[in-house]
Amino acid sequence: MARQDNRNPKKKVGELRPSQILFTFGVGAVVDLPDLSVMVMGLDDWSTRPDFEITEPRLLQAVCRRMGETVQKLFSPPIAPDTNNPFDEDALLGVPIAPFPRWLICPWCKTLAPLQSGLFELKHEPYHPERTRYVHHNCQKPGRPPTVIPVRFLVACENGHLDDFPWVEFVHQGSSSCNAILELRELGVSGEAADLLVRCMTCQKTRRLVEAFGPAGEVNLEKCSGRCAGRHFHLRKHDEAKCECPKTAILLGASNSWFPASLSVISIPTVVNRLDQLVEQHWADLKEVESQQNVRLLRRHLPALAKFSDEDIWASVQRRRKGPEASSEEAGNVKVPEWEALSNPVPERNSGDFSLVPSPVPRKYEPYFERIVKVERLREVRALTGFTRIDSPGDNTDIETSDVKVAPLCRSKPTWVPAVEVRGEGIFIQFKDSVLSKWEKRARKRNAEFAVAYQNWRKSRALNPETGYPGIRFALLHSFSHALMRQLSLECGYAAASIRERVYSSEGGTEESMAGVLLYTAAPDSEGTLGGLVRLAEPDELERHIDQALEMAGFCSSDPLCAENRPGLDRLSLHGAACHACLLAPETSCESGNRFLDRSLLADTFECKDLAFFGHE
Repeated sequence: MARQDNRNPKKKVGELRPSQILFTFGVGAVVDLPDLSVMVMGLDDWSTRPDFEITEPRLLQAVCRRMGETVQKLFSPPIAPDTNNPFDEDALLGVPIAPFPRWLICPWCKTLAPLQSGLFELKHEPYHPERTRYVHHNCQKPGRPPTVIPVRFLVACENGHLDDFPWVEFVHQGSSSCNAILELRELGVSGEAADLLVRCMTCQKTRRLVEAFGPAGEVNLEKCSGRCAGRHFHLRKHDEAKCECPKTAILLGASNSWFPASLSVISIPTVVNRLDQLVEQHWADLKEVESQQNVRLLRRHLPALAKFSDEDIWASVQRRRKGPEASSEEAGNVKVPEWEALSNPVPERNSGDFSLVPSPVPRKYEPYFERIVKVERLREVRALTGFTRIDSPGDNTDIETSDVKVAPLCRSKPTWVPAVEVRGEGIFIQFKDSVLSKWEKRARKRNAEFAVAYQNWRKSRALNPETGYPGIRFALLHSFSHALMRQLSLECGYAAASIRERVYSSEGGTEESMAGVLLYTAAPDSEGTLGGLVRLAEPDELERHIDQALEMAGFCSSDPLCAENRPGLDRLSLHGAACHACLLAPETSCESGNRFLDRSLLADTFECKDLAFFGHE
């Protein structure tokens, strides 16, 4: 990671993993370093190189549908090579950042001032970039000047804007001509806003910070500094259109300050021929080839193609160039081609990044499951398309057709977006559609409860309540996925947060009927393909784990409160009998924000004994 600075454009200040840069600390997110707080800047400031390009036509088309046809490529975040020379140009390769918030506080004298005040000096240590910090060079503290820290209060709005807290306007309760010199004092030891007092040492005006929070906080902030200024700090600009959203005071590092809006696909081979598969895999290098002579020059850099002739490679390149990059089915749901491949495994399609092996269905669960497939190898590619603040976009609706306000990644229309490819293994379980359809009729009442709860949830967020409801089938599949995911993580050797789900749910109509779940690991290194998860797909092993998962679904340490919960009991939740002790999973594992979960759909609970899918055929 590199920091932008006028005197020295690149200074390394820390390290992040590629997946973190996209989905935890992506564009517009605030990263809390040991002595600094910084924001990842927009794509306009990123550096791209051809060797960072990722090839995945299906994902690229999905990104284009969401963001526009200007997007032409997917690039992985720049990764600096291992080197002991911090002054090497390649060592400074990274993601551009800038200090944010711009207001800092001296822990010794409690002076509160912005960076542009000139009171703080940057101290950079090339051989220890993690020690980069700002110091209060004219502080009265004896000895070395103290390291200043970022102030921990910001303001944000639901349109994705983020700005510094209006300290001067807040303490003066409006705009003022006072040449303000501020300090932030703690009146107690709790660190709460009620114990914090901001004071202007010039005019002696004071105000407690608690007045910026709570029910009256938005009103107080609007009175002193107006509505949201529409600032996108990561783009170095303000929105031209006036933002009508009220400002909300949030804490630095709050989980609701940044939510990624992303797309992901499982790479599915579209060809059977081994050479065509290799050409597709290395298309980022081969797509610019214009003649057979170019193939001869490029082969030395692609050892995987060494055993094929120049003529055959050139013919394969021409076939790849003429063929459609995606079928018409992929123009809608990106999961449809994946479902077709997983539900109908063809050995000839297997490749180095996609390998399926059918496995017998456990005898006890033959009435419920159509097929079990070991996914010995898979490749997932994820792309960042934007982000939201205050509220997560993960409500199981398509962002491009919903009312969710997604903040942009760059100032103009993007020509590329950041992406990351990860490899892993998994287990695919296909449910019997006929049995599931029969159960859906029995679960009509609970389906209506979920539908009403979803509509109320959308209305409370000023969103269209008539779109995006996934149905009771999705709730069953999602609940089963979480229950089994928690159980498998206890034995496969992977942490619970490293196992992800992919739910395939559709009741037919305009789309093919789908009913299945894919549980898989997805790690950017070899750890995701150790075989521990695939081994559990053996019939006896899988039957034992499903038994235990369903047994655990019937009881919860939070019962009877958990079992009594129903969809729509409050306007903040979209789940039935589910809590952190039974079904809720880490954010990295769930694709739907831990919504539409109900263990009473899986097994009998204290509250409900006639709704379970299993055991009531």
